[in-house]
Formats: sequence, C-alpha cells, structure tokens
Amino acid sequence: MKIEIITIGDEILIGQIVDTNSAWMGKEVNLLGWEIVRITTVPDDSAEIKQAFDSAFTRADIILVTGGTGPTKDDVTKNVLLEYFGGKLIFREDIKDNIEQIFANRNITLNELTLSQAYVPDNATVLMNKAGTAPCTCFEKEGKLLVSMAGVPSEMKWLMSNEVLPMLIKRFGDNAAVIHSTFLVKNYSESALAEKLASLEKELTPEFKLAYLPQPGIVRLRLTGRSSDKSDLEKKTEAYCGKIRNLIGNDIFSEKDLPVEILVGNSLKKLGVSLSTAESCTGGNIAHLITEIAGSSEYFKGSVVAYSNEVKHNVLRVSSESLDLYGAVSEQVVNEMLTGVSSVCKTECAVATSGIAGPGGGSAEKPVGTVWIGAKYRDRYLIRLYKFGNIREYNISKASNMALLMLLELLNE
Repeated sequence: MKIEIITIGDEILIGQIVDTNSAWMGKEVNLLGWEIVRITTVPDDSAEIKQAFDSAFTRADIILVTGGTGPTKDDVTKNVLLEYFGGKLIFREDIKDNIEQIFANRNITLNELTLSQAYVPDNATVLMNKAGTAPCTCFEKEGKLLVSMAGVPSEMKWLMSNEVLPMLIKRFGDNAAVIHSTFLVKNYSESALAEKLASLEKELTPEFKLAYLPQPGIVRLRLTGRSSDKSDLEKKTEAYCGKIRNLIGNDIFSEKDLPVEILVGNSLKKLGVSLSTAESCTGGNIAHLITEIAGSSEYFKGSVVAYSNEVKHNVLRVSSESLDLYGAVSEQVVNEMLTGVSSVCKTECAVATSGIAGPGGGSAEKPVGTVWIGAKYRDRYLIRLYKFGNIREYNISKASNMALLMLLELLNE
C-alpha cells in the first residue's frame, strides 16, 4: 500500500516551524509495512492544496493530510475539502460535545469561533479528536482514501495512534513484513563507509537496501528488508547483518538506534557511576545533550563551562604554567580540566573539550577546527587531538559527539 503525506501551512514553508509530523508519521506507517511514496508541503492556498490532492491521488492509495483545520481564517483546509469532494456542511452534536468537554477539562471559556469546528462535510467519515477541537475527516475517491487531521503534533499523534492507524489496519491489513537493522558506526565518513560496503551492496537481493545517515562523527547505517515472507526475510536479514559486522568490526559501537548520549547514560546507570563535563569550545552543549534525557539526574552531576582561562584556573584548578606554556587548546590543559571537574563535582567520569570552534581565532599552529577532547573513567584517561573544519556549528556538534564516544569507549572496555 502506497501512502503520501501532505502538510499544509505557510508557517512550514517560511521556516517558522519545523515539520515534525511527517517524520513521525513516516516512521509509524513504515513499521506496518506500508510505503511512503512522497511528502509534500503546500501553503494555505486553495489552488495549491487542490493541485497537491490531484497529484497525490495519481500515485498513492492513502493520503494523510495535516494542517489548516483550525477555526481561524487562515485555516482553509475544511473549505478546500468541501469544494474538492462536494457535499455540504452539517452540524454534529457529538463533535460539539467533544469540544465542550475539552474546554471544560482545560478550564477555558468556549467561544463561537471554536464551536464552528463542529460543522463538517456531510460526505465525510468523522474520527473524533479527543486531544483537540478539530475533528479528523476521511474522504473516498475511486477506492482511495484521504484523511485530514489537525496539524498540532500532539493531536495528530493521538489521532494516528488511536483512530487512523487502527482504521487503516482494519481496512487494508498489515501483512507485509519490514525489518530495519541499524548499526551506529564511528571512524568512517559516509562515502568511506559506502566504499567499504560496496561489494555487499552488489550482493543485496531486491528486497533489501542500505541507507547511510551521517551526523557529525557518526554514521547511522540502516539495512531495510521488505517482503511478504517474514520467515525468509528474517533469515536473509541476519545473514546480511553478519556480513556487515565482519566488514566493519569494532567500528560498530552500537546496534541500537539510539543517540550516543542515551547509550552513555545507559552505561553509566549500569555501572552505577556519575558524570560531569568541563567544556570550553562546546559551550555546554554536551551537558545540554545529556540533560535532555529524562532521568539523567540519576548519573549526571553538573558542568563547568570554562570558556575563559580565568575559569579554567580558578574553578577547575588548571595550572597557570600549563596555560602559559601549552595554551588553553592543549593536551595538558584538557587533562587538568578532566581532573578538576571530577574533583569539583565528585564524579567518577568526566569529559572535557578545548578547541577553536571558529570561524575566527585560529593560527598557523592551531587552525580553526583544532580541538583537544578528553574522557575520564576513574583513573583511566583518554585524550585525543582532532582537526575538524571551519564551520562553527559543525565543530561544536562533532566535538560533543566525539567526547561522548570516547567516554563510551572507556565505559565499555
């Protein structure tokens, strides 16, 4: 079964918000063995929306639409659906009751504009939205289906999970098997990894494909198999996974599709040890990544953002001699930062960074992108010099990932 996603809203096209709906829907739909053939974003414009519908119906069995279902004038989707599929608006008491209950639960005064959402096309199948006021409407066209949902992510997720996907499974089934196997790989660029696996890619049967998903310092390698024969698919998947392990070896640091900060957190919890960070060029980004994880207070004690030499010396007790003789961007200073932050925060583990993120501040001896990174686990230290590029955001992100990878290396020894 082929599915197309259409997101509606000027705010997406001008970059005011990021379209997270499509990514979430794509993942959930794919798990059922269905194929996303296209994702399209269109403005709040009737002609553009109708054109997108026409185009989608030529290639998809189901069209999932989000956005433009609110009660204000810029929300045009309901009127477009009425024009496109015909019919007339009718008032639904059950939708009104749902809206009133939601407003009562939130202790908000209901207004007539919101109540207008109880009017829906009479030729639509309505799925009640228990997470918001905009109902979900479904329309048939030549055996194909269009489902229009609210664009608010929490409402869309509730509708998809509780109403839309169960309806689609009941109608179309989920018999196709899809298996995703993910390998998190270090020490390779995307192109270098592709070269390493070139012979394997030639061996893959048509049910399989490899995808390379790079991020700074890490490549997520995904093997996807799709077949109606689940047993055969599982056997072939394991065989190909074995070949990938043999080819890449220890540079695979995880076969769980999880961010490195979560992998580090899991290892810290398993070992019952705590972590602190001493950050210069990363400016607290490593601490930010760690504390985005719910429950990280169990193992993360704190961070010192030692951007200046004064803070390195006064707080982390980095010696003046090391700063004067070797400079802040040096192995010696990072070593002392690790010891200092472990002492200040009383942790068994630490990571530290000091470098030149750019775009300015470099020299012939230490150009932009020069970064010293260290990790510590009890009395074991790992300190390395990296030469990144001259893009500040990339350097910060890659230094953060490399610090966490180095710590993970120590924790897993």
